[in-house]
Amino acid sequence: MTTSPVRTAAANELAAKIEARKARYGVLGLGYVGLPLAVAFAQDGVEVVGFEVDATKVTELNAGRSYIDDVTSEDLAAVVKSGHLRATTDMGELADCDIISICVPTPLSKSRDPDLSYVDAATTSVERCLRARQLVILESTTYPGMTSEYVQPRLEQSGLVVGSDIWLAFSPERVDPANHRYGIRNTPKVVGGVDPVSTELSTAFYRGSIEHVHPVTSASAAEMVKLLENTFRSVNIGLVNEVALMCDRLGLDVNEIIRAADTKPFGFMRFDPGPGIGGHCIPLDPIYLSWKLRHLDYRARFVELAQDVNTGMPGYLVDRIATALNARKKSVNGANVLVIGVAYKRDVSDTRESPALEVIKRLEERGASVRYADPHVPELELAGQRHVAVTLDETTLRDADCVGVTTHHTDIDWDLVARASSLIVDARSVIPAGEVRGELWRLSGPPLVGEGVRAAPQVLA
Repeated sequence: MTTSPVRTAAANELAAKIEARKARYGVLGLGYVGLPLAVAFAQDGVEVVGFEVDATKVTELNAGRSYIDDVTSEDLAAVVKSGHLRATTDMGELADCDIISICVPTPLSKSRDPDLSYVDAATTSVERCLRARQLVILESTTYPGMTSEYVQPRLEQSGLVVGSDIWLAFSPERVDPANHRYGIRNTPKVVGGVDPVSTELSTAFYRGSIEHVHPVTSASAAEMVKLLENTFRSVNIGLVNEVALMCDRLGLDVNEIIRAADTKPFGFMRFDPGPGIGGHCIPLDPIYLSWKLRHLDYRARFVELAQDVNTGMPGYLVDRIATALNARKKSVNGANVLVIGVAYKRDVSDTRESPALEVIKRLEERGASVRYADPHVPELELAGQRHVAVTLDETTLRDADCVGVTTHHTDIDWDLVARASSLIVDARSVIPAGEVRGELWRLSGPPLVGEGVRAAPQVLA
């Protein structure tokens, strides 16, 4: 029989506030994770204060203008107008919050090690304002053990004790931008406290706005859940990317192989190859896991191998473009290459860790003149140079010696791309073979020739 953990009077006081929806909620970091979370709770009548170091973002949010794809300005403006959400740069107001979620970035450093400077700065801000009867929940992805080994000692420097005076938990974010089926409310939420009362309080709070909350035994277990989820995806993407490389050597179309395998009703889960991995999770989270394990004298071999394969895909795509041009007696050096899509996934504007950026960089290093088209990313800075998106029209496509497809946005006219391009290297398999006028190359197999080409070119090894 499971018994409830013993609560202090302070814990009972906070639990009563949570049950009555009277707990003031502070969200530290209003990006792709923090802003949707803040808006969801504000929509349910919770008083939410959002904390940001970027004053421009605070101004935009308080004016009801969203800069996040998954939060509409209409939804944001409604909760701002109702008074349930406001943003501030004043970290001193953290003292007025009963519950604080830390939702700051956890990128990699230049040496590809975890960069925890944002979590460190956020923890410092919380530490300076910490008071009794507060619950702090870390949502930023990190390695197993950080919440209890790093954040807890920092907070307890105040003299307050986690588990009796204050409470601390980890709950991994599960944001999938542009996913219209699963959002904040209907995506199950995992939570683990550093003690049982922290788990109980965090679970009760999240259940107020999230349909299903799954508690685990510790903060470290919750941290590992997040890393398992994205390592699973990284390893399987790495596997299917390597299968694409194998199929290319074998002269097979990897997409045909995957479609056939996907007919099996059990024992197979479909993953598709591409130009690499991007975003704020899959390229980073497995590295946090392998980094932590290296300190425990253990090598995460599957994790590291998948990373090697996935990070090599942009270079493979550039080689594929070079081969396609070479087959037409053209050199990469001096070629006009149009890259379609620089966001890391379809229908978002996020370019973090996007493999398309590495593709552009490598093409330019080999002497190509590169332009890009992306309706979601009007401009970007790459290697200190400002790039502006071009209009994707018939003239732009005809002027390109090669069109490289790196992101498959649904609002791009792919029929136009198929009709107007003389040479396409499609890393996303979005162009139907029967619709091309010129030549269509994919990640593997021989080129497909459209009606605008008389004979297939010689494929060079």
